[in-house]
Amino acid sequence: MVVSEIMSEKPYAVRVSDRIATLRAKLKEADIRHLPVVEAGQLVGIVSERDLPPLFLGTDGEVSPDPDSDSVVAIMSSDVVVVEPETEVDDVIDLMIEHRIGALPVVEAGSRHLVGIVSYIDVLRAAKGAL
Repeated sequence: MVVSEIMSEKPYAVRVSDRIATLRAKLKEADIRHLPVVEAGQLVGIVSERDLPPLFLGTDGEVSPDPDSDSVVAIMSSDVVVVEPETEVDDVIDLMIEHRIGALPVVEAGSRHLVGIVSYIDVLRAAKGAL
């Protein structure tokens, strides 16, 4: 089985210039834990909900992200482990275990063009279906 068979296509993503508040909203809206960061359709990073700074109560009484890290670029990981659509799912599992990560962006072969994302949930669904 290969990644293209189990990945989520056209994943939610954020741009480098997006604010952390936008990131939080997308994570909540989609009920997901990882978002690729793109610039002009090219993968430049990834953010996990674990990377989010704590919330604080602003002077206006509204909950706001930490002003010291207001944009996604401040909290994203730019050293991203990626896979291609034809990567074997066994290899995805090995990468997730080795790097202790829960999701891998899927890029076109030989490029950084984002085409999907594969998470541990996708892998578990595939494993359950194979039982």
